[in-house]
Amino acid sequence: MLNLSKYSILIVEKNTLLCGVLIDVFGSVGVPTMLSTADPEIAFDRFKAFPVDIVVSDWSPDLDGRAFLKRLRTDPDSPNPFVPVIISTANTKHRRDFTAWDLGKTEYLTKPVSGKVIYSRIVAMIGHDRPFIKAAGFVGPDRRRHGHESSFGNGRRKAFND
Repeated sequence: MLNLSKYSILIVEKNTLLCGVLIDVFGSVGVPTMLSTADPEIAFDRFKAFPVDIVVSDWSPDLDGRAFLKRLRTDPDSPNPFVPVIISTANTKHRRDFTAWDLGKTEYLTKPVSGKVIYSRIVAMIGHDRPFIKAAGFVGPDRRRHGHESSFGNGRRKAFND
């Protein structure tokens, strides 16, 4: 099990039940510091005031996780535009995931989520750190998942052609 005892997490979630589940899951895997709020403005203020290692943000009709992610990545007052961000949503449309990619998300969770899935996303982010890219129109982790050759390039094409 990955040692998460030195990590801090900011949770931006409207659903109080899910926020409680996230806090319980992170606590059970050893995360000592968790900040939570349902308000993106308060979340950004907390992000500026307290160094966090991971952000988990809802993206729902009641909480604009997209705008919050964009602000984390591009606002001149953002203390760490390269912080890993997990976007969580109940919307399963692929275009939403692609939009989150375009805004610089690190990982994506589709609700409902289990503790096991949440933990696996944290491990994926920490264990497979991707370089950040800052270019015109994009700030975020490299979209390519290095080390997973079966998903990319010739290996993928070969699988579809067999």
